[in-house]
Amino acid sequence: MNSSTTGSQGRAGKAGAFKRLRSTAAITAAKLATRASRATGRGAGGMIGGLIAGAIDPGILEELGGGRPAVLVTGTNGKSTTTRMLAGAVASRYTVATNEGGDNMDAGIISALLAGEKASHVVLEVDELHVPAVADKLDPAALVLLNLTRDQLDRVGEINSIERKLRSAVEAHPEMTVIANCDDVLVTSVAFDAPNVVWVAAGPGWTGDSVSNPRGAGYIVRTDDDWYATKPLDDGREFRRPTPDWTVTDEGLTDPDGTLHPLDLALPGRANRGNAAQAIAGAVEAFGVDKHAAIKAAESVDDVAGRYTTNSWNGRDVHLLLAKNPAGWQEALSMVDRSANGLVIAVNGQEGDGADLSWLWDVRFEEFEDIAVKASGERGTDLAVRLLYAEIEHELIHDPLDAIAACPPGRVEVLANYTALLNLKKALAKEASHD
Repeated sequence: MNSSTTGSQGRAGKAGAFKRLRSTAAITAAKLATRASRATGRGAGGMIGGLIAGAIDPGILEELGGGRPAVLVTGTNGKSTTTRMLAGAVASRYTVATNEGGDNMDAGIISALLAGEKASHVVLEVDELHVPAVADKLDPAALVLLNLTRDQLDRVGEINSIERKLRSAVEAHPEMTVIANCDDVLVTSVAFDAPNVVWVAAGPGWTGDSVSNPRGAGYIVRTDDDWYATKPLDDGREFRRPTPDWTVTDEGLTDPDGTLHPLDLALPGRANRGNAAQAIAGAVEAFGVDKHAAIKAAESVDDVAGRYTTNSWNGRDVHLLLAKNPAGWQEALSMVDRSANGLVIAVNGQEGDGADLSWLWDVRFEEFEDIAVKASGERGTDLAVRLLYAEIEHELIHDPLDAIAACPPGRVEVLANYTALLNLKKALAKEASHD
């Protein structure tokens, strides 16, 4: 062996030793920070550990992945719910690392992998913008694509650019199984050329952002159970709704064999039936989970990060619902109990919500004439103007807790965006601790 070869091996050995040392230091520091955060009551530790680990070792995400079979869940709405259902289904057969708190960017993902470092499989919800980078680092076995609609314009940007980025991520990982909602035009575009795609008819939801053909000329025409582009693609193919392998309806879930399985979910709403269908399909198709076990796991989910909980406070049963964008708000509005004694709609405009609230004008608030409505939150005035134009009688009370107190005793429905819901949950918990 000549001296140059020996020198190269020595340098490689030192580099490897330094990498291992840096990873060890990153993991140790992250665990200490997480424990400290929990012990001092500053938080659940879902972010701080990942932030510190990523700062010390930029390659830590790939290191923690360790080549374990992973599935990523992404889309504008339903990521947390679908991930919870999917993780439960996979857990019926394997041990699972997952970001059940909903922290879906790099720091949260690193923390989840740290917490589940001994798990055999990985199930992660991932922010749409982060999917390409996370997929490159984890080389996932599967990707679940839920839906794509307008979100926080000041952070996410124009929705067709997100579609193109996700399409590139799918093209970069041809071995990956893609579980895709064929009722969503933009999701279908992302997965259209994927070699290994499982199509799920999970419901179209919001269609206002998929009028034009994302892959070519023409526009999209919809019928009851179909959609198609008016002009062919450049290669002559027709861009049309694919034939689904799995289909969810009010009656249940039909699998690829044509068998109809009853689906009795604890969570409300049509959108959650679609989420369950994709979670079940993902568990079965990607990891070979038994169909019945996957269905049972989806049916057992009754709460996702406090987004569907009911809290008793001050003579009122306060039912919480989260909504973050036009599609989410429209779906959440359909879940509101119209026989409730009051409805509080709370809107903030912080970083987690997006400062641009122009989407309020795309949401149909016109159907709440028979319930006492309170406009609330830091941006309650913006909401009050929208309700005024919707001709909905309402009262503006900026503090959500005060708004709930102003409702008649009984059941109060609360529909809030991200930070408004988070702050209200904290306020309710504080009130409960004083009782």
